[in-house]
Amino acid sequence: MKKWLYLGGAIIAEVGATIALKAALEVPVLYLLVVSGYISAFGLLAVCLRAGMTISVAYGAWGAGGIVATALLAAAIFGEPLTWTMGLGIVIILAGIITVESGTQKAQKARTGEDLA
Repeated sequence: MKKWLYLGGAIIAEVGATIALKAALEVPVLYLLVVSGYISAFGLLAVCLRAGMTISVAYGAWGAGGIVATALLAAAIFGEPLTWTMGLGIVIILAGIITVESGTQKAQKARTGEDLA
């Protein structure tokens, strides 16, 4: 469970840094938040991997979670467009994360000899 908390922190840090990057175009002091956010994101991602999450799940969820959250926040904060096509893409991304995670769990159970049923 801790590894998911670390991953959540990495996603939040990365999204915060990305949103700050857009805002820093008008308020340059926010570049400090950009740098610290990305450093924190990579650090938390590394801790997540050290805690035992597979790289395919961690990186996939980190990247996809960042895309989804950034798109939603950019629409809310900066008024950027969020179309139904983008919404469909977000649903597909989330379905992909769930599929990769379930496949990873199945593979780990098979490797340890647990029943797959």
